[in-house]
Amino acid sequence: MESGVEMEIVIIGGGICGLATALALHRKGIRSLVLEKSETLRPTGAALIVLTNGWCALDQLGVGTTLRRTAIQIERGKLVLLSENDEPKEIPFGVCEEFRCVRRRDLLEAMADCLPVGTIRFGCQVVSVEIDSKTLNPLLQLSDGSTLHAKVVIGCDGVNSIVANMVGLKSTKRFSTCATRGLTNYPNGHEFGRDFVMISKDKVQVGIIAVNDQLVYWFITRLWTSRDSKVSRDSTLIRQSAMESMKGFPIDAIEMISKCELNSLHLADLRYRPLWDLVLSNFRKGTMTVAGDAMHATGPFLAQGGSASIEDAVVLGRCLAQKIMKIDKNVVRVETLVKEAFDNYVKERKMRILWLSLHTYLIGKKLDTKSFIVNSIIISIMAILFKDPDVHCRYDCGEL
Repeated sequence: MESGVEMEIVIIGGGICGLATALALHRKGIRSLVLEKSETLRPTGAALIVLTNGWCALDQLGVGTTLRRTAIQIERGKLVLLSENDEPKEIPFGVCEEFRCVRRRDLLEAMADCLPVGTIRFGCQVVSVEIDSKTLNPLLQLSDGSTLHAKVVIGCDGVNSIVANMVGLKSTKRFSTCATRGLTNYPNGHEFGRDFVMISKDKVQVGIIAVNDQLVYWFITRLWTSRDSKVSRDSTLIRQSAMESMKGFPIDAIEMISKCELNSLHLADLRYRPLWDLVLSNFRKGTMTVAGDAMHATGPFLAQGGSASIEDAVVLGRCLAQKIMKIDKNVVRVETLVKEAFDNYVKERKMRILWLSLHTYLIGKKLDTKSFIVNSIIISIMAILFKDPDVHCRYDCGEL
C-alpha cells in the first residue's frame, strides 16, 4: 500500500463485528474498507451460540437464512451437576425461542461473500492511530511502514483495541476464568441430539452443543493458571490441558475432547470492561468509534458476545445511513454528520451493553470467587436484577 493513501470509511478488524459492520454499511449503499491483520478469514473460537436476538440482527444483514441451513435448532437444555460422593444430578432448563450454534467460519464466509470484491484487505495490520494535525482526521500507521488517511474509523479490533484506547477507554480487565473452545466431528453422527448440555464439577464447566448432526461445539471454563500462556500457543497442549481439567467427567465428554479437530482449538483468558468505564465513556473521539469486543468486552457466560457485536453493526449502519443521506456539502461538513451519527449509535447501544456487561460481570465473578459469602451476595443480586433468564435474547436491535 502506498504511503499517504486516503480512504473514506475504514474498519479495523475483519472478525465477526468488522465484517458485520462492513456488510451493514454495504446494505445501505455505503462503501468501506476492512483492514485485517491475518492473511485469511480467522475463525478463532471455533463456533458461537446465536440466540433469538442474534438471528434478528443476522436477518437484517441478509445472511440469516443461509446460516440456518448449517446450524440445527437446539430444543432443550440440561445441567448435570457432578460431585465426588453423590450421584450426578440432572436439572432440565428451557432455551430461548431460537437457539443455534454457528461455526465461525460459516458466519465469516457468509458475510464476506456478500461484500464487494476488495472490501477486505488481508495482511494489513494497523499499529497505531493518530490525529492528523492538518485535517484533524484519523491517520493510520500500518505495519509495512505506510500510512492511511481516513475520514472515518470504526474499531472492531477486539479486547486489545487500539481504537478503544484512542476514544478514551481503559484497558480491559481479566477474569480469573479462562475458556477452551473446540469442534469435534462425528462422521457417523453423534448422540448429543438437540440438547444444550452443561456439565459442572467444582470450578470446571463443560458445555456441549450440536452444530449439526455430525459436528459438535464444546467449551470448557475453568480457572486460569500460570502455565496457560504457554499452553495457549500449542493445540496439542491445549487438548492435553483440557482433558486434564476433566477428571471425573463422563467418558463420552472426555472422548469428545480427545477426538477434536486440533486446528479448531482455542484457549484464552476472559476479559471485561469495568462497568464505570462503560458508564463514563462516550465511545467516540472525532470521527472514530468502536464496536464489538472493542466496545464492550464481556465473558461468554450469556452467549451474547457475538450477537451483541452483530447488533452493534446493524445500529451503526442505520445511524450512519440516516445522516449520510442528508449530506449537502454546501451546508454542513461530512465530519459533523458522522459525529452526530456516532453519538446516536452510542446513545442507542449504551444501556443495552451496560446491562449485558453487568450480568456477565456478576456471573464471571461468581465463577472466580471461592468465598461462600461473596457467592451468595452475587446470587442475590442476580435474582433481583435478572429474574428473567431470556431477557437478553428477546432484545430487538431494529431494522437496518
